[in-house]
Amino acid sequence: MTNYRRLRKSGATYFFTVALADRSSSLLLREIDALRDAFELTMRERPFHCAAAVILPDHLHAMWTLPPGDAAFSTRWRLIKSRFSRATGISRPRGASQRKKQERGVWQRRFWEHRIRDETDLRKHVMYCWGNPVKHGLVAQPAAWPYSSIHRDMREGRVPPEWCAVAEGEFGEP
Repeated sequence: MTNYRRLRKSGATYFFTVALADRSSSLLLREIDALRDAFELTMRERPFHCAAAVILPDHLHAMWTLPPGDAAFSTRWRLIKSRFSRATGISRPRGASQRKKQERGVWQRRFWEHRIRDETDLRKHVMYCWGNPVKHGLVAQPAAWPYSSIHRDMREGRVPPEWCAVAEGEFGEP
């Protein structure tokens, strides 16, 4: 068995990349309501603050700040992934280990995380979330992508509507 280690610090802010097993799929957009429901239920049961998020056809990025004394981001992702998979009713070909763990083969087994170090790191990763749909050629400007926290941040005055910078760098993207 693999001994997979993650750096866990309670109350910290993390940037995540979570991907579908089939990277050619657009399941996350087709089933956006199921994904939203899975997030909302998990946030109610195990609160966290979502500083930024963007949903793309086959993967998503999110930045979470966990409550003091809590570092259980893996549990939250497990709940979101399993709730989404059950809600869609979709099952993909699975290996023996996935069948044993009652996984449906919808998601890549792991996810990528990065603990945010400081305000500069935070801003860089928020802008990366906002700019990711542009990077993937889905829209010309971040505000044109409907599945992004940029809209919340524009409403709350944290970003002007004309913002269109795309952060440079690869954060867990293949």
